Amino acid sequence: MKILCFSNKVKETEGVGWHRVGEKIAYIPNQYKRDNNRFFRTYYSLTFTHTFAYEDDQQFFAHCFPYTYSDLQEDLNRIDKIEGAQNFFHKGTLTRTLAGNRCEYLTITSKDKDPKSAKAMAKKGIFISARVHPGESNASWMMKGVIEFLVGNSPEARALREHFVFKIVPILNPDGVINGNYRCSLSGQDLNRRWKTPNKILHPVNFCVKKLIRQFAKERELVLYCDLHGHSRRKNIFMYGNNLRE
Repeated sequence: MKILCFSNKVKETEGVGWHRVGEKIAYIPNQYKRDNNRFFRTYYSLTFTHTFAYEDDQQFFAHCFPYTYSDLQEDLNRIDKIEGAQNFFHKGTLTRTLAGNRCEYLTITSKDKDPKSAKAMAKKGIFISARVHPGESNASWMMKGVIEFLVGNSPEARALREHFVFKIVPILNPDGVINGNYRCSLSGQDLNRRWKTPNKILHPVNFCVKKLIRQFAKERELVLYCDLHGHSRRKNIFMYGNNLRE
């Protein structure tokens, strides 16, 4: 987890964008105590040394390779222009955020001549979301791969579109992503702790996602909800899941 840096001069002279930097990197407990937290008794400080290679340069630092709200818009606009995409790809606005930004959702499935036919109604539902924690940009890179696969021409992608309806919210916390927050929304809250009783005003995306899922589950059998995250300590790819026997 070395620091990522973007230097205007390095990009201009060497053609290199975001790259890993930093010496003497340490992540250590500091003197500030946490109240009522059984996992972490103190807050932590990140320290590192960086040598600037160029004068009069503008540099940016990031925790993970950035995937911005603008990156999402560019990706969705590109997919929208794919020939025939209108037959299986639909983009809509789920709601507006506290800052007035659009939270978009996608529907990916093959187009049925009769949406009420037995074949169309037999399709099962899958819901996928990401980026409720805005600093976990690796979740967006996974989501980018999911979307590009599902709109592709492979036999597997076509089969999935024939048998499933995918509802996707690529960025659950647009305000946090746009403003560079690591974990919170503009109200200073972790939206991943606001699913049980979301407030329509303070947590509009959570509120509307639950409403959308309820409607989705009335239309067809909902077989999976997968929410993509990153992790600050665990490595590789892993899953947490509900134990249905309980």
